[in-house]
Amino acid sequence: MSMGTIHGVGLGPGAPDLLSVRADRLVRGARHVAYFRKAGRPGQARRIAEGMLRADAIELPMEYPVTTEIPVSDPRYNACLSAFYAECTDRLLTLAEAGEDVVVLCEGDPFFYGSFMHLHTRLSGKAPVAVVPGITGMAGAWNATGQPITWGDDVLTIAMATLPEDELARRIRDTDALVVMKIGRNLAKLRRAVTAAGREAEAWLVEHAAMPEQRVTPLAEATSVTPYFAILLIHGRGRRP
Repeated sequence: MSMGTIHGVGLGPGAPDLLSVRADRLVRGARHVAYFRKAGRPGQARRIAEGMLRADAIELPMEYPVTTEIPVSDPRYNACLSAFYAECTDRLLTLAEAGEDVVVLCEGDPFFYGSFMHLHTRLSGKAPVAVVPGITGMAGAWNATGQPITWGDDVLTIAMATLPEDELARRIRDTDALVVMKIGRNLAKLRRAVTAAGREAEAWLVEHAAMPEQRVTPLAEATSVTPYFAILLIHGRGRRP
């Protein structure tokens, strides 16, 4: 029996009509559909695919054992997630070895800060794996502002809000255009870093990009923010004809 293929399918930033044709075909035709989620929640990837799955699709939710309960710097964090990804890999391998194809739903692009990367490294060489690119969340965010993110020779920096505050401020100060992701509980620190870099007047917060509840707000005016689905942007102002 030939092995099944495990497909990491990028769903884009949030709107179902932003899927690629290939992603749409795979999601609608899949018999086995896996996706990550926090325990007790449907998961963003599954929400994007709502109404697309075939009636007899078998769903395999993969529930994170930890998200923000343990600091990332705590050795228990990596140990817990490593065991989790190994378990998920085993579940997918069992299906592939039985000749079944599996579609793993991935927010944004599977190879851009996504959980699927941790499965891919463990599955490589053990089962056929295919990746379908998706529009990234940051692309959805800067398009929501109605302004190009880069011009001419602008350098774009993508940073995580989990970086130390001084490092964040340095990178914000030294770049032309900026995207900051994984804001989470780090919003206050990020505000201070943007202010220290002297760029608060240029910064925007985009929440729920490409989703019905999308909101674009200057950072200086942002008060009530949903940090998990928020991306901070600073647009480049480079060379143009």
